[in-house]
Amino acid sequence: MYKLNRLKSRKNLLNSWKQQIIVITSLFVLSIASGCTQTQEQTQTQEKTESNSIQSSSVSNSEKTQILTTFLPMYLFTKAVAGDVANVEMLVPLGTDVHDYQATPDNVKAIATARILVKNGLGMEEFLKDTVKNAENTKLIEIDASKGIKVIDEISPVEEVKDHDHDHDHKHEHAEGNPHVWLDPVLAKQQVINIRDGLINADPANKEVYQTNAAAYIQELDKLNNEFQQTLSKTPNCTFITFHDAFPYIAQRYNLKQVAVVQIPEDQLSPADIQKAISAVKKYNVKALFSEPGIDNKLLSSLSQDLKLTMYPLKSLENGETNPQYYFQAMRENLQNLEKGCK
Repeated sequence: MYKLNRLKSRKNLLNSWKQQIIVITSLFVLSIASGCTQTQEQTQTQEKTESNSIQSSSVSNSEKTQILTTFLPMYLFTKAVAGDVANVEMLVPLGTDVHDYQATPDNVKAIATARILVKNGLGMEEFLKDTVKNAENTKLIEIDASKGIKVIDEISPVEEVKDHDHDHDHKHEHAEGNPHVWLDPVLAKQQVINIRDGLINADPANKEVYQTNAAAYIQELDKLNNEFQQTLSKTPNCTFITFHDAFPYIAQRYNLKQVAVVQIPEDQLSPADIQKAISAVKKYNVKALFSEPGIDNKLLSSLSQDLKLTMYPLKSLENGETNPQYYFQAMRENLQNLEKGCK
């Protein structure tokens, strides 16, 4: 009897274990199924979210305002104001002299599809009038960055070392006055304001972005102006000669004197030409010589040696980097070289 009961007990225990194993196995299978379902749902949700994000980004890019600028300074200022809410491009390639630039068919196409065109004005972009006309973009909004700025004429006398052909003599003269206003931080500030207001009128939906970005850039321009004033106040009435008439605004703003511009050809110079250049520099009893970086002219080096004057570089910013902060970097380098040359 005892053995019989014991066998029944073992049988019951065995049946209980089987039931528990079945339950556990069922729960495990259900858990896996549920997990797979959730993973699949999460994957689908994630894919859907990513798809929506890509679509949203694509729509955002396609809806960005298309802005063209003429050359580097206008690009720097416009990009600083526009930030990421607009696509900003430049017509004149880096390394190209804007004074002599000839428009290309690609320029015409770009203007034909652009919404806004930012220019320096004052006759700087001589190629622009016919190019805009050929683009036939009746909806194009032009922003003149120099609007309202009081310009100065090319007051510096020009000393030509060698006579040129008549059609080449005055290629850099500008009937509307000297256009290099961006090299004065105070006038650069006015250009940024003009660009800001023009963008707001053309694209009011991004008004706050334009205002905020412009305010930050203007603050940096004010700081730069203060640095120029404090540094150059130590060398008042410093007289200098340049080889490109780009710096009368700096001279006027900070009590310096650009007394002449010496135009020197790069080749076919006689000893008499060299002596004429030296005489031209001596004539004005200058304190400093400034030339733009990247100009490889042996005569300039000879001039500085014969006159016992160190020649320092000054950047006109018609070429350089496309980061909006490059303006401040280049201008501070100009300030350092003005200080050295005027000591």
